[in-house]
Amino acid sequence: MAKKDSADEKKKKGGLGVALFALIALGACAAAGYTWYELKNVKSQIANGVEEQPPVVSQVPLYMPLETFTVSLKPTEEDADRVLYIGLTLRLRDENSRALLEEFLPEIRSRLLVLLSQQTAEQLATNDGKTALSDQIKTELNKPISDRTAAVTDVLYNAFILR
Repeated sequence: MAKKDSADEKKKKGGLGVALFALIALGACAAAGYTWYELKNVKSQIANGVEEQPPVVSQVPLYMPLETFTVSLKPTEEDADRVLYIGLTLRLRDENSRALLEEFLPEIRSRLLVLLSQQTAEQLATNDGKTALSDQIKTELNKPISDRTAAVTDVLYNAFILR
């Protein structure tokens, strides 16, 4: 009886192998059919003038570091003599903005010195104050210079010391 049982097991294994092979072949045919359909669909879209959108090219950031500023802050009742030492880097939208800022750098530095000297130590001691200062600097630098406008997109701090 042992030989008859092993013969039945071989038939089951053989039938299982054929079924597995048929399933794999069916899956491969389905994948090939889907690929063919998609390629045909893409070709017909191109032929009808519907082209794919060009890939979005990420723009490399353009930075412009400025020399550090040392500014006496606006005096308050508590603090009569406070100093801010600040280093800035500007993030610009394009090369034209960099050329404009470099051309008018003395005017840019003057604008920044006036803006920074109007700040108080209490304002700048908090994160909200630093964020507000960054926004004020962007606003100031995006104002027209000689009928042209620079595009400053962000202001980054390299150094920030209150004394």
